[in-house]
Amino acid sequence: MNDLADRNIDPHVARTCMRPLAVGTVSVKAALCLATILCSMSFILVLFCNILTIELAMLGIVWTLFYPFMKRWIAMPQAVLGIAFAWGVPMAFAAVENHVSFAGWFLFLAVMVWVVIYDTMYAMVDRDDDLRIGVQSSAILFGRWDRFVLGCLQILFLLMLCVVGWLFASSLFYYIALIFCAALFIYQQWLVQSRERDQCFAAFLNNHWVGLIIFIAIALPSLIGGEGSAIVSLI
Repeated sequence: MNDLADRNIDPHVARTCMRPLAVGTVSVKAALCLATILCSMSFILVLFCNILTIELAMLGIVWTLFYPFMKRWIAMPQAVLGIAFAWGVPMAFAAVENHVSFAGWFLFLAVMVWVVIYDTMYAMVDRDDDLRIGVQSSAILFGRWDRFVLGCLQILFLLMLCVVGWLFASSLFYYIALIFCAALFIYQQWLVQSRERDQCFAAFLNNHWVGLIIFIAIALPSLIGGEGSAIVSLI
């Protein structure tokens, strides 16, 4: 859906100019058919869950459909992307527990902050092109304060994960893993200091390791039978 919405913008952006819809190797009709098939298959899977999960999934579709157009309407479309990407958290809680607890919504907010962090780095890659064609992003909104705001958000994210660890009585291993995440954030700050496209893209990709470390920190104690495994049932 994102490529469909941006098919007339992507040809003017260096990073996206070779996307299939942008160059015409895939037709709009074919893309719509594929999107319909994938959405239908996803909806069928959700039907095996409880009513609350189905209701949340329907709302998730709204976030997913609206996000691609947000860069035309609001100054910080990354916030909407954060909601769309993090929406799986309350859905997971609903599917397992048939309700979404305070801890679930707090984890949702933490993931939302993380999405804003890494997608701002992604937006820094395209900032010059976006300014030229007139679309908006958090990278443009933050301007010369981008690294400072990213740093504040990274600290906020780590603090929120500490609270998540406390809410789920996580083990010491979890908090040690967060130290490694902090080190990766410092490395990302070093990467984006020049604001060069390749360096910003590398910082964006580095968040894969942040996600992997957090996943291991959550899953490993459960696999070895240790404490702090309450959250793993939601994975």
